[in-house]
Amino acid sequence: MTDLALTKASAQVVAAQAGIPLIKAFFDLPTNTVSYVVHDTATSRAAIIDSVLDFDPASGRTTYTSADAIIAYVGEHALTIDWLLETHAHADHLSAAPYLQQKLGGKIAIGAHITSVQQVFGKLFNAGSEFVRDGSDFDQLWNDGDHFKIGNLEVTVLHVPGHTPACIAYVIGDAVFVGDTMFMPDYGTARADFPGGDARTLYRSARRLLSLPPETRLFMCHDYLPAGRDDYVWESTVEAERKANVHIHDGKTEDEFVTMREARDATLPMPRLIMPSVQVNMRAGHMPAAEDNGVTYLKIPVNAV
Repeated sequence: MTDLALTKASAQVVAAQAGIPLIKAFFDLPTNTVSYVVHDTATSRAAIIDSVLDFDPASGRTTYTSADAIIAYVGEHALTIDWLLETHAHADHLSAAPYLQQKLGGKIAIGAHITSVQQVFGKLFNAGSEFVRDGSDFDQLWNDGDHFKIGNLEVTVLHVPGHTPACIAYVIGDAVFVGDTMFMPDYGTARADFPGGDARTLYRSARRLLSLPPETRLFMCHDYLPAGRDDYVWESTVEAERKANVHIHDGKTEDEFVTMREARDATLPMPRLIMPSVQVNMRAGHMPAAEDNGVTYLKIPVNAV
């Protein structure tokens, strides 16, 4: 065994003994999304967080390049997938969870408040009675404070609404997967103007995350490469965010944050893929049922209130 292989093997032993997850990130440039494979080195059990299905809105075609990269990694490391975890119903990319489930197994899970999202967007897209809005498209719904395992790794679920009413974060060892609640310190926090979003609630959720120990690692769902930075990054710490997050650093009051967030949100365009993304993601990544001609359609509401 080479020195490098010995070093990697030793690091895995230490991680297993300490209950620290091994984390591999996959960055999807077209949607600026970061997906993660998190695994327990002692058991090779794993979870995939916030996967991406490639979608071309001009042609309506889906492809699997992003998801296949994850599948290749899982195979290379002989991992067993227990969970396909979503932090929320994304508005900027389609989930690849059903495709990954077909290829790798695992249960698709999201926060229990997804039912609120399904109610709102089920009406907007006129999904009809065949779309049951009870969360049953997902295999598992999480409540705040729920616990589960990835192998020997303990996972705690935190409900962190504000960006959407269903946002959750996953605490796995010394790492937290925060979804869209916050971003790297030089980019700030997520918007709060989607249906069910609320800037004041977002502030409280972010501060809840920032009350964790300062050395806690925070893994973002997106990075947008703000001016002055050359590389995409997606890992921060509680300490770094409290010191330097441009929107919610220590000393920023709730009222100051709400004023800033609401003014900023009023200037933001809708995400490019919001219409297809929400329709698919509220169904756990499944497409709507095909119509009588055998073709699946995604709707675009025109001049909807």
